Amino acid sequence: MKRKTTVFFGSALTALLLIAVTFTINQLAAFSELLGRLHPYAGYGFLAVASSIIIFALLSGIRFFSTPSHPPLPLNETAKNFSSYVDYLCGTLSAHPMHSEPLRKEKDLRWLRANLKLLEVDSLNATKQIATKNFFVGAFAQNTSYGTTTSLKNILKAVWRTYAIHHRNHHAMEFVALVRSVYACLPLSDFKKNDIPAHIKPIIQSSFSNTLSSLLPGGNLLTPFFMNLFLAGATNTYLTCLAGIIAIRHCQAVSEEDRREIVQQSMFEASFMLKEIVRECNPILSVTISNAVKKAGIESLDTVQSPAVGSNIAQDIVSHLASSLKNIIRENISVEKGSEQ
Repeated sequence: MKRKTTVFFGSALTALLLIAVTFTINQLAAFSELLGRLHPYAGYGFLAVASSIIIFALLSGIRFFSTPSHPPLPLNETAKNFSSYVDYLCGTLSAHPMHSEPLRKEKDLRWLRANLKLLEVDSLNATKQIATKNFFVGAFAQNTSYGTTTSLKNILKAVWRTYAIHHRNHHAMEFVALVRSVYACLPLSDFKKNDIPAHIKPIIQSSFSNTLSSLLPGGNLLTPFFMNLFLAGATNTYLTCLAGIIAIRHCQAVSEEDRREIVQQSMFEASFMLKEIVRECNPILSVTISNAVKKAGIESLDTVQSPAVGSNIAQDIVSHLASSLKNIIRENISVEKGSEQ
């Protein structure tokens, strides 16, 4: 079945390519003949310019989609090809401007490790910044097409920022290979139920890192709603942190031994970054929604009409309670704004 599918798509693409080339040549020849009627050399000039543009586009496309050649990843630091791979990384990785010897011609393993450490700091900061945005995307736009699309775009952006920081020259297929490697390491890419608790644990711990009773307004009645927001934001943030850190580990691997430890080390670092982000974002999310809940409460209480002449006692009580609650909510909002200033 696989062989038949490959043959079919291969032959179909070849036929489409042949039709496109024939159509293009036919149209160029027809337009060249039309120009040749105006001037004897106009048609030849047009063909020369059009051919140059097409050839340039093909060459630039091949260069853009090509994967640069690189030596095989050594098994460990004692392997024979380890030195050649270090030379390759020194030549392709970006030299950090804060490096003590950024323009050094003869670069060795010591220079490489110092440079990788500086690039790692920049990549972690970029990942944390993007993951913080994804916390609020997950909290407020969960289970929506906008939220899913934006979260995926931010995760890809985190991987791209890491790739762009580490590599001097950018190649599309090399970035695609990095994205595939990162995806293969993420949870649920290859479902293994035994691995899921290890990924869920930091999300739950981060959501309960702050005392929710002191952060959440409205008491126990709103706690399930807020917990849903916190868990959605923490899940989004964890996946972003994990993707960014896995990309960093792939870009900084100098041997096969480093590759084997990528997932475990990335999970460990992502859990710490997640706790920092949730610790910073939880108070913002709580205060924002608290003010929104109080404002919504005032607006809903405004719909309670004042008792008319001759109304019964129940209507008088409801109107009095609504007025009292509005005053209490307004006083709380003014006190909170004064304390924030």
